[in-house]
Amino acid sequence: MALTFDYKVRDHGGKLVQGQLDGDSLALVVGKLREMGYLPIAVTPQSKVDVHREITIPGLTNRVKLGETAVVTRQLATMVESGLSVIRAIGILAGQVENKELARILGEVQLDVERGSSLSTACARHPKVFNKLFVTMVQAGEAGGHLDSVLLDLSSTMEKQAELQRKVRGAMTYPAVVVSIMIVIFLALLIFIVPTFQKLFSSLHATLPLPTRMLIRMSKTVLSPSALLILAVIATCVVLIRRWIKTDLGRKKWDAFKMRPPVFGPLAHKVAIARFAHTLGSLVQAGVPILESLDIVSETSGNCIVGGAILDAKAGVREGRSLADTLSKHEEVIPRLVTQMIEVGEQTGQLDNMLQKVGQFYDGEVDATVNNLTSMLEPILTVAMGAMVGAMVISMYLPMFTYIKHIPQS
Repeated sequence: MALTFDYKVRDHGGKLVQGQLDGDSLALVVGKLREMGYLPIAVTPQSKVDVHREITIPGLTNRVKLGETAVVTRQLATMVESGLSVIRAIGILAGQVENKELARILGEVQLDVERGSSLSTACARHPKVFNKLFVTMVQAGEAGGHLDSVLLDLSSTMEKQAELQRKVRGAMTYPAVVVSIMIVIFLALLIFIVPTFQKLFSSLHATLPLPTRMLIRMSKTVLSPSALLILAVIATCVVLIRRWIKTDLGRKKWDAFKMRPPVFGPLAHKVAIARFAHTLGSLVQAGVPILESLDIVSETSGNCIVGGAILDAKAGVREGRSLADTLSKHEEVIPRLVTQMIEVGEQTGQLDNMLQKVGQFYDGEVDATVNNLTSMLEPILTVAMGAMVGAMVISMYLPMFTYIKHIPQS
């Protein structure tokens, strides 16, 4: 749906020009104005329909993924390194990205930079896309005059984070799909198959075995009006639990729980350590002060238990102690290997390199854990599905076996 935008621009002579222009998005309108030879000053939607309402599926189509931000960051770094101005580079990216929400945000960032804001300040106005790590590293790059290299390091860090997320989702997807299929099969049997056998059993007037009675009771429950009430209660519990997890106490309890299961716990722990190492290494390499770096890493580690250990380490560093010494008090959260590598990095002045090596090591650990998890879960879930279906079939045929035994032989 095309929208009407009011614009204020300056022509080649510096004269202020106002007018209206139709376009599908803010970024496209800004691009058209530039093609016309104008310098945009302000572009705002006139239509009663706000720019954000172009998105018809909230939370899905207007979402900017971390991988998309990483790709844009790498492209921006390449353009800046090639000598293109930041304003021009962002304008090109805004016109070529496929995600409309990201294009809109890049258009706003471009306008803010044109009005005199720094790139870090302009990005900070969009925290859902450009987090504190992004803003701080860009700010350090601007201050040190090496924005292109910082953007390259930042894109690499985000790509590694996106890859970790993809691996974890991949590890969770297979069991989630198989369990969903098991639930669908179980419900289908209860709804369509068990009632048929129930009618047959009622005509036999025989005492049914306990497994058969339990299965028939579950079938009646699923087919009764109370099933909707049960579903409503389950849905309510899920919503309440999700809201509780968003609280400080709930998040702490949930993150601690995620690290306890035999297989998935170590995986979540390794992912958090990998993110911690890569992020802190990138911040130190960019020249961000260590206290500020630790503060940022505690927020971006993805696990508040690990984040709490980092904040405690920050307090120790502020008192003049080494980072390795303060982290060594949290061996249950920060492995000894990590603290030893950090100690070597502090002693040799190569802390950033050592942290990147730690991150690479735990990347490999995550890969191995995911592969082992997939190999282990495939046969287990296959056997579980077969056992479930087999148990239901046996429960249905048990009464027939009992009835056949009591049939008089001729």
